[in-house]
Amino acid sequence: MARMAGRRLLAAVPVLAVVTFGVFAVAAASPFDPAKAYAGSSGLGAGQEVLAQLRENLGADRPFTARWWDWLTAALHGDLGRSASLRQPVAQAIAERIGWSALLCGVAFALAVILGTALGVLAGRRRGGRFDRAVTSLSYVLEAAPPFWLGLLAIWFFALRLGALPAGGLTDTGSDTITAAQVASHLVLPAAVLAVTQLPWFLLYVRQGVGDALTEDPVRGARARGLRERTVLLGHALRSGLLPVLTLVGSRVPELITGALLVETVFSWPGIASATVEAATSVDFPLLAALTVLATAAVLAGNLLSDLLYGLADPRVGFDG
Repeated sequence: MARMAGRRLLAAVPVLAVVTFGVFAVAAASPFDPAKAYAGSSGLGAGQEVLAQLRENLGADRPFTARWWDWLTAALHGDLGRSASLRQPVAQAIAERIGWSALLCGVAFALAVILGTALGVLAGRRRGGRFDRAVTSLSYVLEAAPPFWLGLLAIWFFALRLGALPAGGLTDTGSDTITAAQVASHLVLPAAVLAVTQLPWFLLYVRQGVGDALTEDPVRGARARGLRERTVLLGHALRSGLLPVLTLVGSRVPELITGALLVETVFSWPGIASATVEAATSVDFPLLAALTVLATAAVLAGNLLSDLLYGLADPRVGFDG
């Protein structure tokens, strides 16, 4: 296990370097002018000399390869640079937002796994039944529904029509302090929407795995020995049916990150979504590179975690292969 993890970590180094190089290359080819974005509305009437001086101050007039190399060498020493769009160090900008994004993603992912597993077991227990047809059809509908549309629908129904939950933000309007109760109430809608976007995949995988496991010889043998249906379902079929689900942990991370950015934007959640949008529209090279490295590292870590979990759940899988 340690050897495989070490190999993955070593392989991640050139991947992250190539990804950051691609970010600087794409940003350099972008039609957005970082000088005008930095100047804001005052840049609309600024002359070319002023904009040229501003580009020089920001380093935007240098080749992107030079900017990438300077950023990379500084990042290796712990300096992620300064965000021109947010007017603060990149490390500080990420530190202020990453915790709220991690809270949202963690709660949503846990809900998706728990509910998806429970509903998948119930559906796979009797495939073709009414409950199975209902949840399977709903899963396909939710797979095709954009996260921002689900978010707007949730705001309209739960916040505007029923008035049961806040529509967005982190705290109540006019509140100067952040309390756990306020955060919990404001987290319900965005976490639920993000969980719903991920739930169909776990539900369908568990349904298929449990349904197939119930037809295997070991499960039939357990039933022939007179074991209770609950024991057969949870002790035999569920264990075998959950193995394919473990591979989803890594493959769903990119979709989870993308969905979180959209959900955070819809619900004005103070995560990294606003920083990502600001960095993209302002061609903020240091912030773009740092956020891309963060997202890539999350994907690589998710893939490693899924392989480790699969190997622990199935001893037949070798870690050194």
